[in-house]
Amino acid sequence: MHLKVIEQNGQRVLTTSQLAEYYGTDNRRISENFNRNKDRFKLGKHYFALQGSEKQEFLNRTQIADGSKNATVLYLWTEKGAWLHAKSLNTDEAWEAYERLVDEYYRVKENAINIQMLSPQLQALVSLELRQKQLEQELAVVKKEADEAKQKIAATSNEVTDLKRGLVDVNMPLRKQFNDAVRALSKREQIGFDEAYNKVYDLLGAQYHVDIKRRVENRRAKGDKNVKPIDIVEELNLLVPAIRLAKALGGVSQ
Repeated sequence: MHLKVIEQNGQRVLTTSQLAEYYGTDNRRISENFNRNKDRFKLGKHYFALQGSEKQEFLNRTQIADGSKNATVLYLWTEKGAWLHAKSLNTDEAWEAYERLVDEYYRVKENAINIQMLSPQLQALVSLELRQKQLEQELAVVKKEADEAKQKIAATSNEVTDLKRGLVDVNMPLRKQFNDAVRALSKREQIGFDEAYNKVYDLLGAQYHVDIKRRVENRRAKGDKNVKPIDIVEELNLLVPAIRLAKALGGVSQ
């Protein structure tokens, strides 16, 4: 879905219709969320409310053509306002849409020059540069996916090696082996269990380029209050590397 860039008071904003369509809902639901949680929404921070001449000036300037323009009060939602609506809806579709909005709309900086006012030659050069940037972004995505695939292959290879060496007991649950290894680390370094777990998670995340704590925070923000770092590690198929790392740190015989 292509979004026309509209701004108010120097901030990128979205109309209620745009936000509803992007979140897979309707205007009524967005309005209900706003009215139900009005005390949380702050004017100028989460939204702008335009009416009268201010609304008309905005419509003339932006030339938006969705249903929002017919409302008595035209609500415009900032990035922070979009976050509150995603939190209220609390659906996977809304959260995924919010993340895309942040990456592809709210935080994208555009050149203030209107290319339509440039000569045909300069327009061609600007278009070529924009296309090059787009290709670079697409290449970065492909590279990231390739790196992730390599990490998964490496993790699988390490698991096979560990099994062959007997570093992992196929007859014992992996979580128990991990917990035992962390307890050994805690005992050896005379630190608390939480500190020992965090040490393993930090090193594991650095090794495999994944922010485990951030993923836990994001999942909890989306409503999964019971998720733990070990759940993320297991979902990423990193339990075996985690066991190996914990054993190495704890001085467990390998």
